[in-house]
Amino acid sequence: MAPKKKITIAIDGPAGSGKSTTARRVAEELGYLFLDSGAMYRSVTFLILRDGADPHDQNASREAAQKARFQFKRDRRGERVILNGEDVTDVIRTPLVTNNIAPVAANPAVRAILVDKQRELGKNGGIVAEGRDIGTVVFRDAELKVFLNASIDERARRRAKELRAKGIPVDFDKLLQEIRRRDRSDSTREHGALKMAPDAVQIDTSALTIDQQVAVVVEQAKIRGA
Repeated sequence: MAPKKKITIAIDGPAGSGKSTTARRVAEELGYLFLDSGAMYRSVTFLILRDGADPHDQNASREAAQKARFQFKRDRRGERVILNGEDVTDVIRTPLVTNNIAPVAANPAVRAILVDKQRELGKNGGIVAEGRDIGTVVFRDAELKVFLNASIDERARRRAKELRAKGIPVDFDKLLQEIRRRDRSDSTREHGALKMAPDAVQIDTSALTIDQQVAVVVEQAKIRGA
């Protein structure tokens, strides 16, 4: 008997909707690869900064994206991001990378290169990919597309909880404004704008726990043959 074909699951949504945690957990439950598209843009930004280049330099960004080779692995510590053979899971989450990623992610040449790399990683299915244009651009033919959302207040509360857990002081009103600004930026940018695919399953996570979110997505995946 031929082995069962593994499907592709694309999870999109705004910041704070729970898409990263949900996608990671769904991948674990199904035994699929977890593809963190944001980590790829962070990795390119890290390469640019390490080379002493300017993230606003479109040519430098394009060259960094071209030479970036990615692997996503899971070990006892969780999901790991391997860039050109080096584990960069932690270093790409530093404030330096976060504060410089915007011009890199907005570079159309970088986006085109990374979309090709994402499609290559997912060409055989068995992947749970998350981002803001995964279902609308990267994996338009995914068997399951999910769009997670939550009220802006709930998303701000979640972010505040994460920051406080790390010992970082939080001004809730400023955080709320920042999420609103980010929503506007993500939904109106020229390339890779955040929007829901017409055939996506929309899930409001405002009143759901992570376990409940994961259960809903896994159920939808099994309906589609996962």
